[in-house]
Formats: sequence, C-alpha cells, structure tokens
Amino acid sequence: MKIWLNRLPAAASLLECADSQDESDSDYTNNHDYNLLYEKSNDVREDCDCDCGKSTIDNLVFPSRSELAYKSSLVQTAPLYIQACATDRWLVCNPTATARIVVLDDEALALLQQFQTACVLSALLGPAPGFAAEDTFEMVALLYEQGILRDSAARPVRHELKADEHGQILTVWLHVTNACNLRCHYCYLDKNTENMSEDTAFAAVDAIFRSAQQGHFKQVHLKYSGGEASLVMSRVSAVHDYASRLAQQYGLLLSATLLSNGVMLSVSAIKQLKERHIRVMISLDGVGEYHDRQRPFKQGQSSFKYVDRTIDRLLAHDLAPYISVTVSHSNLAGLPALLRYILARDLRFSLNYYRDNDCAVQRDTLQFGDEEMIAGMRAAYRVLEEHLPQRSLLSSLIDKADLSAPHQHTCGVGHNYMVIDQHGGVAKCQVDIKRTITTISVRDPLKVLQQDRTGIQNVSVDEKEGCRSCTWRYWCTGGCPLLTYRMTGRYDIKSPDCSIYKALFPEALRLEGLRLLTYSTPITFTARVLSR
Repeated sequence: MKIWLNRLPAAASLLECADSQDESDSDYTNNHDYNLLYEKSNDVREDCDCDCGKSTIDNLVFPSRSELAYKSSLVQTAPLYIQACATDRWLVCNPTATARIVVLDDEALALLQQFQTACVLSALLGPAPGFAAEDTFEMVALLYEQGILRDSAARPVRHELKADEHGQILTVWLHVTNACNLRCHYCYLDKNTENMSEDTAFAAVDAIFRSAQQGHFKQVHLKYSGGEASLVMSRVSAVHDYASRLAQQYGLLLSATLLSNGVMLSVSAIKQLKERHIRVMISLDGVGEYHDRQRPFKQGQSSFKYVDRTIDRLLAHDLAPYISVTVSHSNLAGLPALLRYILARDLRFSLNYYRDNDCAVQRDTLQFGDEEMIAGMRAAYRVLEEHLPQRSLLSSLIDKADLSAPHQHTCGVGHNYMVIDQHGGVAKCQVDIKRTITTISVRDPLKVLQQDRTGIQNVSVDEKEGCRSCTWRYWCTGGCPLLTYRMTGRYDIKSPDCSIYKALFPEALRLEGLRLLTYSTPITFTARVLSR
C-alpha cells in the first residue's frame, strides 16, 4: 500500500524549487535578518508580467494523530477528484479545499473507497487485507492530513480567505519607460519615447510605501516594466536603491523583477541587477521564426538570436531568468520546441494565452480557436511528460489558472496591486494603463483603487455566472476579468476560455501525478501475515 505526496510544509510546497537556488539569487534586500523560510513563503508566485497577487483559500487545520484516533467516523471530502495517472496509480485531490494532490496505488485507493460513506475508524484497524492495524491507521491519518478525508460528525466548513500572500505583499508595476525596441504584434501599448523622470520615480516609490504602511503589508514587490525597462537601466538601479532605503526605513521586505524583451541586456546591466537581487523575466514566444513572427524589431528584423544570447549571458552570471510565453495561433505549433529549449536550460516558465486588445496588429494571425488551443497544448504537454522537471508546474501550464493553491481572484487588481505610469498616474492593470484612477500625489493610492467602482471589477469567482458550482473554480477563478469584459460586457461571468481550461485541467494534473511518481519517495506499508 503506497502513497506519493509532496512532503514539504504548506508554505514551502508552493516554492519547492526555491530551496535549490543559491542564496545569492534571492530577490530580497539584505537590510533585515529575516528568517529565510518566512521570506520564501511570501514569494508565492513565480515572476511574470501580470498582476498575479492572489487571494488564497485558507488551508484546513488538522487535528493531531492522537486526536484522530478518537474520531467517531471519517468520510471522503467532497468534491473528491480521482483520475488515473499511470498503470495502477491514481491521482486524488479536492480542488475546492486544500488542493493537496496525492497519488495512491490500488490498495491505498481501495482503502480510501471504504470511506465513500461515513465509516467508523476502529472498524478498519485490522481489516485492510494483509496490513497491520497500525499501518491502516497511518494511511488513514495521511489521507486525513492531506484533506482527502474529513470528520463526518463535523459540519462542513466554508473555507474563507486568509490574510496571507494576498494581505502581505503589495505588488506594483512601475512603468519606467514607454519606449521599446520591439514591435510585438499583441502588445497593448502605444509606444513613444517617454521615460519616467527621476523625480516622478522617487515620488512613486514614496507613494508605494505609504500605501504599504497604510495597508499593513509586510512586503513590497516592484516590477520594473515598460516599454523596455532595460533601456533605462541606470534609472532602474537608482529607483531600486531608493526603494531599498525606504524598505529599511519602514521595516518591510523588498523584492523586485525586471520585465524585459531580452534583446539588449548587457553584462554591465546584469551585474547591476544581480548586485541588487533583482530577478529577470524574459518574454520568449518560440525558437527562431516562431518567436520572430510576433516579436520583431521596429523595422521587422528577427529578435530571437539576441534573446537567446541574453539568456545564455544571464545563465553564465548565475541569474536564471523566468520565461513568460504568450501563446497564439501564430506560435502554437512551435510550443513543443520552445519547451524543449526551456527544459534543457532548467528555466521556470508560464504559458499565457494571447488576449485581444485595441493596439494588437495582424489579429488574424494571433486569434485561436478552442479546439486548436487544446490540441496545441496537449502536444506541448507531451514534451513535458518526456522531460519532467523536478519542480511542480501547477502554476505554469494553463494561462492564468493556478493549481498550486485554491484562490478566489485571478489576480490582485483592486486588492493588492497597482500600476504607475510614466507620468505618475495610477491604474488598476497595465493592460488598461490608459485608464488612470488616481495619482501618486494622494496619501494612499492603493486605497483609492480598492474603493473605485469604475473600470475593471475583479469579483470573486463565487459571484461569477457559470463558475459557482464548477469543480475547478478555485484554480481557474473565472479567468482574466478584463478579457471576459471585453468579450461579454460583464465581469460576473465565466471566462470565454472556460472550455479550454476544463479540457486541460486533467492533463495538467496528470503531469503533476507523474512528477510525484518520478521524484517523490512513496510512503510504503508492506503487507504482512498477522499473528493470532
């Protein structure tokens, strides 16, 4: 009887790969002597180019094993999701509660199935064929601790939001320049040569920390963006140095990411980033022509070879970039080759679907159909199955969906996220950066965004039509609110990509099950002959 599971604590499980990083690659300032695990538990999501601060569902608090021994009966949690992930191996999870994923063999599954109706625990201490009573108890305890079983006598509890990542991290998009050396076909910005002045940048940082203090945040995460932020690298360095001083003054943690197209990052720039513990996110949409089709230079020349050079340069300086992939009709066929490229370099990544916008060009080459996307993603998943990484991919595989923890909002818009443009205007989302709600001159710009009832409304998935009873609702959360509004005229309805998500969730879960089978050591209970 065997069970495979993620043995790390809940906070660390979301960052299971972070422990493998060299401490010099940490993106936290060294101004405070904080506990390392606490720091890592705050950096929940991988770096990306979106407002991905999420509100998560509170994890269950389980009684001790000694308390479990006195429970009158147990029953399977509902809904309980079970699917085959290999021969005689079964993936099991409850997507609406803890979302902890386990893999069971046939014998362990047979034991679990005895709890389809409420079952007195003492009645099972021995009858599991060939297993000692203590082994049966240990397996039942593991299933209970993972949220697969619950106390049938207790009334099911609705899991509310907890003040963790959502309440502790304020994430801010700093639009340090509107200039860019590329002309990506799907970009949502009208480019020009405007840069954020130093005075505006410092005033923006002041406003950020005022909001962080007013909102009782414990960490500020800055995303230096544009345009192409690396074009004003000296400004980025100066702003970050100023932010570091304020973080120390306010007693807050500070982390940061440079979002870049990757074509012009010099060795000098990389050294500046590394000295300041600023991570790097690179946009890469394919290998060779598949990237160049939708991310050319201004005059139309190819850009891939320059991005490839930058990635090699970053790796040579022990600053592994995070890869953000925008998937469209144009590059979908090249996704398998791109994943081989990414996996060969052991890079973290996310696969994000193209979103139509007013600034996009050649839309007919970008727009995709549901079945086309599903087939293309399945082809990409086959590559992942052939080259499974040790790290979990639960937050990487399905657009903005995140299977690593239940949550109620797709992003942090209107909650713990704001965008500051090059003039000091404050918007809710970078895709809607032209719609500024306030400015950095107000005392608490984040509070103004939180109270605003115009523009993007990032409602809970429980308020969305078509989502309320869906098994996957706390992983998908109804998709990007801005895209949904653009396509339907409503914020309180399911994503137009809903059918894609539903088709791919089982595929993504299967990959996680295979990963656990490949890299996790099972907890094994050996059948034995019991003495009378």
